[in-house]
Amino acid sequence: MKNHIKIPVIAIMGHIDHGKSTLLSYIRNKVVKAKSSAVADDRLKASGNTQASPAQALPELREAGGITQHISAYEVEHKTSDGKLQKITFLDTPGHEAFSGIRKRGAHVADIVILVVSAEDGVKPQTFEALKSILASKTPYIIAITKIDKPEANIERAKLSLAENEIYVEGYGGTVSAIPLSAKTGEGVPDLLDMISLVADLEGLTYDASKPATGFILESNLDVKKGISATCIITEGVLEKGMYIASGTSAAPLRIVEDFTGSPIQKAFAGQALKVIGWDSLPLVGDSFLVCADKKEAALYTSQNETLRSSTTEDASFTGRVFPIIVKADAGGSLEAVIAQIKKLDTDRIHTKIIHSGIGTISESDLKVASGGDKALVIGFTTKVDALAKAIAERNGIEIHTFDIIYKLSEWLETKLTAETPSIDVEEVTGTLKVLKIFSKVKDKQILGGLVETGSIKNGSAVKIMRRDAEIGVGKIRELQAQKVKSEEVASGKECGALIEAKIEIVQGDRLQTFVISQH
Repeated sequence: MKNHIKIPVIAIMGHIDHGKSTLLSYIRNKVVKAKSSAVADDRLKASGNTQASPAQALPELREAGGITQHISAYEVEHKTSDGKLQKITFLDTPGHEAFSGIRKRGAHVADIVILVVSAEDGVKPQTFEALKSILASKTPYIIAITKIDKPEANIERAKLSLAENEIYVEGYGGTVSAIPLSAKTGEGVPDLLDMISLVADLEGLTYDASKPATGFILESNLDVKKGISATCIITEGVLEKGMYIASGTSAAPLRIVEDFTGSPIQKAFAGQALKVIGWDSLPLVGDSFLVCADKKEAALYTSQNETLRSSTTEDASFTGRVFPIIVKADAGGSLEAVIAQIKKLDTDRIHTKIIHSGIGTISESDLKVASGGDKALVIGFTTKVDALAKAIAERNGIEIHTFDIIYKLSEWLETKLTAETPSIDVEEVTGTLKVLKIFSKVKDKQILGGLVETGSIKNGSAVKIMRRDAEIGVGKIRELQAQKVKSEEVASGKECGALIEAKIEIVQGDRLQTFVISQH
C-alpha cells in the first residue's frame, strides 16, 4: 500500500504577545514530558551523569524582547479523549512583522494552522496578516482563544471581535472552531489537541511511501563543531539514511540525521521534522528540498539551480547612492528576515546593497570584505564578534553593530540611512514677472517693463526665461526700478522696469521666474 496516514503539521500563528510561545512551551513541557525524559535518561546514562535534570533533553524556548525569532519544530504524541494515539508536529512561527516571510511559509508547509487570539485583546494587525497567509494557502485552521486565566479575559468579547473583523467562528455565524484555553494552567489544551486530531481525520491526510522525501528547509545553522545543519520538514515521501539531500545549490549526504530531541534516526516520514547535519553550503530557509538516490543525482540538481541563479541580474536603473552592508546572523531564518527588513528601508535616493551575508560569528574574513572600496557597515543579529574582527574594525574605522531584537535593528538602521542619504537641490519659484514691453537691447543686456504676477522680484536674483510655459534660457536681474526709482524688491501686482542680463533674446509676453535653490 503506497498511501499511509500522514502526521499532521501544525503552524501556530497570530499577533505578538498573544501567547503562541507560551502555548507551545506548555505542550512541549507537558505533552512531550515522557519522551523528553526518556531521551534525557538515555543521554545521562551514556555520559555517566545521573544527577542532571531530564529537562536538559529539550532546550527551553527563549525569546529576545519577548519575540520569537526562529522556527521551532517538534513532535508530540497525544492521547485523544476516545483513546486514540495521535502524533502531531508543531511549528512555531515568529511574531514580529519582519518575519512575515517565515510565517507565510509556515502556513504553506502546514496541514492545519492554529490562529491564536488573546481573550484580553481580540483581533490585532498581525492576526489579519496571519489570516491572509492562511487563506492564501487554503489551509484549514482552528482559532485558539488564549489567556482565559487573565482577569481581563472575555471569551465572548474575543469571539465578537473576530466576527466584527469577518472571522466567523461556530456560534457566531461561521464554521471555524474556537477553543478557549490557558497556556499557563493548561485548561483547554487537551480540547485543542483533540480538535487537531479531528480536523486531521476529516482532511484525510496521507503520503506516498514509495516516493523519496520532499519538503522544505525551516531553518539553517552553522555549528562550529558539527558544521552546517538544517531543520527540514517532510511534506511527501520517506527519507532514509545513506541517501543524499539537495536544496537550492546546497547538498548533504544523509549520514547524520536527528529528530527534534537530537536523537539519531534511520528513517523519517511525511509530517516529521528532522535535522540534517553536514551540508556543503548553507541551504536557504524556505527553499524546497528533495532526497536523491546518490551524490551524482544531488550534484545535477544543485548545478541546475546554480545556473538558474547566476543568470539572474539586478536592476541597474537606480542612480542614487548605494550603501554597502554586511549581515551576519545566528540562523538562516533570522538572516533572511533581517535582509528583508533592511531592503524595506530603501528609498528613491539611497539603496542598501548586501555585499556579503552568512551565519555565525562576525569574523576576520567578513571584515576583509568590508574593507574594500566603499567601506561597508557590518550588522550582526543575535551573533558575536570575534576578537580579531574587532581589532581589524578599530584599525580600519569599520562600523560593527549587533542586535538581538529585529525592530531595534530596523529603527537604528533607518536613522543611520537617513543621515547618509544624499541631499538633493530643490528649486522654489519666488516670483513671476510678465514682460509687457521691450525698451532696448545692447549685447546681452536688455531693458524691459513688466508686471509682477506672483510673489516678489528681487534685484540680483537669477531668473528662468519662460515662453509658453517652456524654459528657453536663464538670466540675472541687474537693476530694478519702480515708478522710475531704483528698488531692491518689487511686490506682486506692481509694474516695474528691469535690466536683465541674458544670452537669450527676451520678447514681449515672456515670463521671468525668480527662484532659490534649497537642499532636502
